[in-house]
Amino acid sequence: MGTVRTTVALTAAVASLGLVLTACSSTPTTTPTSSASMTPTMSASAAIPQINAADFTADFAVMKQLTALASQGKGLIGVLLPDTTTSTRYVQYDAPYLQKAFEGAGLGSDQFKIDNANGSASTMQTQAEADISAGASVLLVDPLDPGSGAAIEAKAEAAGVKVIDYDRLVTGGPADRYYVSFDNVEVGTLIGKGEVTCLAAWSVATPHILIMDGDPTDNNATLFAQGYNAVLDPLFKSGPAVKVGEPAGTWTPSVAATTFEQQFTAHPDINAVVTPNDDNANAVIAVLQKNNVQPKTFPTTGQDASLPGLQNILKGYQCGTVYKPIYLEAQAAAALALYLRAGQTPPTTLVNSKTTDKEIGKDIQSVYTTPIWVTSDNMAATVVKDGAVTVADLCAGNVAAACTAASIK
Repeated sequence: MGTVRTTVALTAAVASLGLVLTACSSTPTTTPTSSASMTPTMSASAAIPQINAADFTADFAVMKQLTALASQGKGLIGVLLPDTTTSTRYVQYDAPYLQKAFEGAGLGSDQFKIDNANGSASTMQTQAEADISAGASVLLVDPLDPGSGAAIEAKAEAAGVKVIDYDRLVTGGPADRYYVSFDNVEVGTLIGKGEVTCLAAWSVATPHILIMDGDPTDNNATLFAQGYNAVLDPLFKSGPAVKVGEPAGTWTPSVAATTFEQQFTAHPDINAVVTPNDDNANAVIAVLQKNNVQPKTFPTTGQDASLPGLQNILKGYQCGTVYKPIYLEAQAAAALALYLRAGQTPPTTLVNSKTTDKEIGKDIQSVYTTPIWVTSDNMAATVVKDGAVTVADLCAGNVAAACTAASIK
């Protein structure tokens, strides 16, 4: 099949798919939060701030509206982050942004605590127990795995501590907990659409696509896959693209590299990969470069808008990345924690959705913030403008010319 003919067919399939996705998309359901189990601690005359999930900005100004709420609350807010290896985001973004959000609302350093388990479920358990013993009233939990996360949350609730799932849903956790994240199906949808657009832009004549998922124990990975598979399955069924396979998923880059190298050896016709985050994409790209694959010939995808991911986009090895402005997620989580700490029902303008926990068959009250697909075309107006990455870091070395071409300065 000729390049021009296939590209036209692929573009037509993308256009048709866009209509299908538009028709099938749905708006997250806003569900009011029950206040039956909460005892308000604010005075009757104090107005409860009505924060909207769409109000948060890069300057953290909204957090200042919660200072009265923060002053009325009691107890420690404990934050439990998972590791420093599956994604650089937890150290680079989440921890400092959460700290900035809490401090912006007026909390002192003795009123919140942010820990990283460094990949150890037992360490996270110990950190949680320490927070509970220190008088925590709220725990934000980003678990290493659902089982250990659910055990932590059960113990917290037994001690009267309110629980928030942060970024990852703790399947099997308490029914009355909250969840703060991005719309993860939409994250996957953006990855799928980005792959399709890139296939046409890079003139991949007959796409043979390997699907590489995240760790199957992570509910987010399941939701990402739901999004990008919904985009790509119609192309596999109609014929413009071939699905080579979908091996076992992982968030460990070294494992992703080994998996891809094995698949590439077994299926040398692979000419595109759906990679679910920047770190896995970077591992795949290292294999491609070792095999002398040229830029803008072999699409990969990603998420997290990491520095290596953004540089790989500029160098022509990655189509784009899903930018999840973590300052939005961090502020939403901090705001929600402040309501719970003060014994107040969070407003439905903040708790704007629900997420089904299939393990317990319940819908979990949720706060969703909005992800963005970033390419070289909008990098300057998104991650650079927001200060998620500095121009000096992004444009160092052999990336300088690509930055100039992308009007990043």
